[in-house]
Formats: sequence, structure tokens, C-alpha cells
Amino acid sequence: MKAIVISEPGAPEVLQLREVEDPQVKDDEVLIRVHATALNRADTLQRLGSYSPPPGSSPYPGLECSGTIESVGNSVSRWKVGDQVCALLSGGGYAEKVAVPVGQVLPIPAGISLKDAAAFPEVACTVWSTVFMMGRLSPAESFLVHGGSSGIGTFAIQMAKHQGVRVFVTAAACKELGADVCINYKTEDFVARVKAETDGKGVDVILDCIGAPYLQKNLDSLNFDGRLCIIGLMGGANAEIKLSSLLPKRLTVLGAALRPRSKENKAVVVAEVEKIVWPAIEAGKVKPVIYKYLPLSQAAEAHSLMESSSHIGKILLVT
Repeated sequence: MKAIVISEPGAPEVLQLREVEDPQVKDDEVLIRVHATALNRADTLQRLGSYSPPPGSSPYPGLECSGTIESVGNSVSRWKVGDQVCALLSGGGYAEKVAVPVGQVLPIPAGISLKDAAAFPEVACTVWSTVFMMGRLSPAESFLVHGGSSGIGTFAIQMAKHQGVRVFVTAAACKELGADVCINYKTEDFVARVKAETDGKGVDVILDCIGAPYLQKNLDSLNFDGRLCIIGLMGGANAEIKLSSLLPKRLTVLGAALRPRSKENKAVVVAEVEKIVWPAIEAGKVKPVIYKYLPLSQAAEAHSLMESSSHIGKILLVT
């Protein structure tokens, strides 16, 4: 098969399309012929050499895909050859074929094309496991999303609105997705704006991909019993905070990464996503936000586009 290989750590140009060995399928796995895969920030970090795949995972980038099942392992009963599916991956989406543990495979949501379904598994599992399972975001609460125009952000906005949550974003282009308050982080103090919009209380949950520069500001933006969910460190990893800001308001700081979780843990998340999130997608309450489709051979161009941060939604690579 063909796959995108990271020839050495570096700029997008190190991504090269090469002939490689087909993956071997274990008893509890299915082999998917990939139709499309979607970019995630973790892919760019892997390319730079700072986010290695978990042990035993495919060495190729790609944390989600859609496609057609080509073969099934001996212990697989739910799926059969020819089924169209999408899947959460630990790696290997930037390839023509990928082997996936059966617990990480999902049906294509009704009304969604096979190609566009590649935009959902990673973002849906990340948002649901972090914001709703760990962060316990509930109807009638308030929610601040940083990076609202990203794949994660556009999904989180829609899912939170579907759950009856008031949504704040630090991006100016998310109103049409349902965000209640759009804050231009380049020209506004988001802490002040959040306080002004909540009568000085703050929001209940924050989803943050920035890290260090936003840490204290995030804590200052939380309501009593607020929860800060950190899923990325785009702005840096080291920060000082005032511990005195945690205690009076009983704040919780959560860190989460989906990729290193065990396949058993991922299977639990995937099952909840299929039960709770998939019906929202099928009802048209959560829609795929696709910025651009590119052929797999143009993975380098896709990475350059992602790193420019000029996109809104997902960038897909199609085989």
C-alpha cells in the first residue's frame, strides 16, 4: 500500500508518499481501506518529532479515518467485509489501509457522506470524553472554547449548543455555528468580556488548547466549581499560577490526551459517542465543518495550511 512517511523530523516537506507494507490484522481488529483521513494538530507534532505514536501503533500519522472494511479478525462479529465505517486511530490514517481495534470503529452516521465521516471520530471522542465525561458540562451551564474555528472547536460549539449550553468562543467567525458570545482575542480581553457577559460570575467549563499563556486567565474566567479542561499546549507548557485563585472558587484543572489511552478506554468513549453524539449528527444538530479536501499525496500542503491557522473546520486528505 501507499502511506505518508515522515522521512525525518522537520517541516511539512518531510512528509513523503511511499510504498510500505500492508498492516497485519489481529484477531480483535478490522482492516479498513481508507477513503479519507482528517488532519489534527497531533499530526503536525508527530511530524516535528515531539509526539511519538503509542507503542505498537502505526508509525504513520492520522488519528481518524473513514473507509470500507476489507477484512476482519477472527474474533470480530459486528462488522463484515464491505461495511462502510469511520474509526478512531492511534495512528496510520495517512495511508491506503489501516488496522483498527474493533472497539474504535463506528458506523457512518446517517446523512453523512463516506468522505465527510472522516471529520468526526477524533473530534467527537476528544470533545465528548474531555468536556462532557471528565468536565461534566451540563445543560444550562456556560462554556468557553478557545480555538473555536478549529476542528475541535467547531464540533464543541455545536455539541454544547445541542446540549443546551451557553457557548463563548475566542474567535470571531463562529456565530453561524451557534456560539452565543464571540470574542476577538486579538483585540479584546477575554477575561473581562466573559465577566461582563456573566454578571461577574465567569463560565462553568473551559476547553483550552493554548496552555501556558492562558492558564491564569482561564482560572480568572471560571465560575465557582468551574472546570478547566486542557487538551493542547500550542502556546507553551510552563506557567505559574496563583494557587489562591483555585481555593475560594473550588476550581478543577483537568489535563487530557486521547491518543495514549488504552484500547479498552477508547472503546468506552467510542461507545458513548455512538450512543449520544451520533444521534445528534444524524438529526442535523451537529454538522461536519470541512475547510478543504486535498489528495493524500498533498499531505505537506495540508500541514502548511493547518499551521497557517487560516482554516475554519477540518482539512481532509482523500486517498
